[in-house]
Amino acid sequence: MFYELTTLSCSLLEQDATSDGARRWVSDSDSTGVLLGSWRTEIGELAQIKVLRKFETMQELQHERERAYMNIKPFHIENAQIQLDFESYTLFPFLPEVEPVASHKFFEFRRYVLKPGGIAPTIAAWKQAMGPAKSYTSHLIANMYALDGPPRITHVWGFSSLEERMALRAHHYAEGLWPPTGGPQQIVKATSTICLSESWSPMR
Repeated sequence: MFYELTTLSCSLLEQDATSDGARRWVSDSDSTGVLLGSWRTEIGELAQIKVLRKFETMQELQHERERAYMNIKPFHIENAQIQLDFESYTLFPFLPEVEPVASHKFFEFRRYVLKPGGIAPTIAAWKQAMGPAKSYTSHLIANMYALDGPPRITHVWGFSSLEERMALRAHHYAEGLWPPTGGPQQIVKATSTICLSESWSPMR
């Protein structure tokens, strides 16, 4: 499977219209791929709508990308000032495929830009840490490495509350179970954004 994370950046007043346009775009009869979720940023850079889809083949993903590139109003965008960003990913090889499960309230998107050559040691570090930190990593929805742009990973987490997130992280850091040994050494830049599901998101 291959994954596409689309981010639409708009003004605060355009969020509802932008979200509705994205909903209609991924529901169009000629749309391909499986919609996993859509979110609105709540903490971090605001006024962003995120859409995560998965595709069985890279050809299918590329076909859907071309549909957007060749359309004069991709994602039914009416305002040319809205920014549209596409990212292509594949999962860390030891993780299960992402399914649109509805069991969370708060979602965290963490993006790490890595050093050149940093993806392989990062994957190895995460694989080693997943079992011992299971009570925390059970909240991991996906960890993906990019197939385009600079070397980077994006991992998505789901929590019932921000308090749950903070308590889990505090405990695992104190016990030395997290972060994965050897992982932080690969990071050049890290960002974190808290999102809430859109009403039409399968994952919520």
